[in-house]
Amino acid sequence: MPGEQRNAPRTRREVLAAAARALSEQGPNISLDAVAKEAGVSKGGLLHHFRTKQALIVGLIEEWFDHYDTTVESLLEPEDTPGRWTRAHIRATFVPDDLWSHPSVVTALLGVPELQQRLDVAATRWRQQTDSDGLHPQRADLISRALDGVTLADLLWRGQESDEERDRTRDLLLKLTEQTGPFV
Repeated sequence: MPGEQRNAPRTRREVLAAAARALSEQGPNISLDAVAKEAGVSKGGLLHHFRTKQALIVGLIEEWFDHYDTTVESLLEPEDTPGRWTRAHIRATFVPDDLWSHPSVVTALLGVPELQQRLDVAATRWRQQTDSDGLHPQRADLISRALDGVTLADLLWRGQESDEERDRTRDLLLKLTEQTGPFV
């Protein structure tokens, strides 16, 4: 009985998941051999999808941005109300994601020149969503900057904030979307 045939998209996802696990466990100096072993594929199979370690890290970045965008879209309120994109971004930011706030993963990402370019493209897309959301630009900007702070705090002060504190911060930011005008 022949073994299960490989499916390229599934294999790619498995390699990315293995790379994420390896980064979390072993740090940014992981080898492609270790990732291939973790994914259960040959090194040649890994190289078919990602020719270099940097290409693999870029793949992780793209995967994370796709995951975040999908999460935001899944959290959009169905009705066309002011602030719905901003509320979806607030909720998505507070969805637990241990991988992307793990110092080893972030350290690996910081060494990839394409990160800033991809981050700029994603940030522009997210900013367009919140800027065209019906909230005053001052309100949208303050909330966006607060979300950046939440993301940075998740990285720098992992686990130092209780779930209740995080919930209060999320709820406060959501409350700020209930009015559409400027703060001052």
